[in-house]
Amino acid sequence: MALLETDDKQDPGLSMPSEKESAAIPERPRSRPGVVAAAVYEHGQRTHDIEIQEAHKWRGREKAVVWIGLHEPDEALLREVQAEFGLPELAIEDANHAHQRPKLEIYGDSIFVVARTAHMGGGEIVFGETHLFVGRGYVVSVRHGPSTSYNLVRQRCEASPAALAHGENYILYSILDFIVDNYMPVVEGIHAEVEELEERVLRDRLDKKDIERLYFLRRSLLRLRNAVVPLVDVCRRHEHLDLPGMDATLHALFRDVTDHVRRVQEDIDTLREVLAFTFEASLMIGQSEQTEISRKLASWAAILAVPTAIAGIYGMNFEDMPELKFKYGYFVILGFIIMVCSMLYRMFRRAKWL
Repeated sequence: MALLETDDKQDPGLSMPSEKESAAIPERPRSRPGVVAAAVYEHGQRTHDIEIQEAHKWRGREKAVVWIGLHEPDEALLREVQAEFGLPELAIEDANHAHQRPKLEIYGDSIFVVARTAHMGGGEIVFGETHLFVGRGYVVSVRHGPSTSYNLVRQRCEASPAALAHGENYILYSILDFIVDNYMPVVEGIHAEVEELEERVLRDRLDKKDIERLYFLRRSLLRLRNAVVPLVDVCRRHEHLDLPGMDATLHALFRDVTDHVRRVQEDIDTLREVLAFTFEASLMIGQSEQTEISRKLASWAAILAVPTAIAGIYGMNFEDMPELKFKYGYFVILGFIIMVCSMLYRMFRRAKWL
């Protein structure tokens, strides 16, 4: 089974900087509860940290982008953001209630993207949700649940001003790419556990705990697939459609994200097939063992039936029975029992029942 691979064939001018480069940029503290970061970027450079109510002052400036990151905001904060950027009512309702299916919706000159995040925690997949509002001159990200912070994405973008100068859609690409990259360790972690179960089913019979874990992994992969598959269409639409504010040079980057998502989907489907095969193999091995035991029991029952039947007949205490008065009758009957039982034993051994 092939492990996930990474595709580094991107435009070098738009690629993300390394973690070593991004680590040099300090993380800035949040300005208020629910707000992770709010800043203005001009020509790819971070120029101002702002409050939400100041965002409208920077909209419309050439090469200026307002990037606001929110984490589980209350409705009042969302309404404040809506008033600043004129965000659509339906999208605000979705962002407030969460638990949405991954999707992309276009509202005039802005778009609304929903994506599901995933990471491993405590031996299981932990899911979160991200809502992205993208329009001319602004990006608003809203995280729900235990998803990974996007501070690292912000730091990487800030470390590459030339790429960040492409504006809001490059920020959108960076966040989607980060989400998809975080799927890969999840799939690889499950891949290692599935391989271990697959080897064990061929060595030893799986116990009840292993069967429960196998079922749990298959169910978790199904939930992960439901989060990943709709994202393929979201990325594909960015790759092919002329969305508001989309720079044609970014199509290759979104194509790369689409390839990564499809690769994750293929690996999930492969793992689910392997888990199904492992479960079926475990059942077949169990049935084979039960059949073998049944054959052995049936063989020994047939062999023991001979002396049992003869001893039962001669134990009925009738006076007129053959061989009762014969001097060597006991030895003849005993020899007959041994001969018949030996014949049956050889016959069952030849049939591989014993």
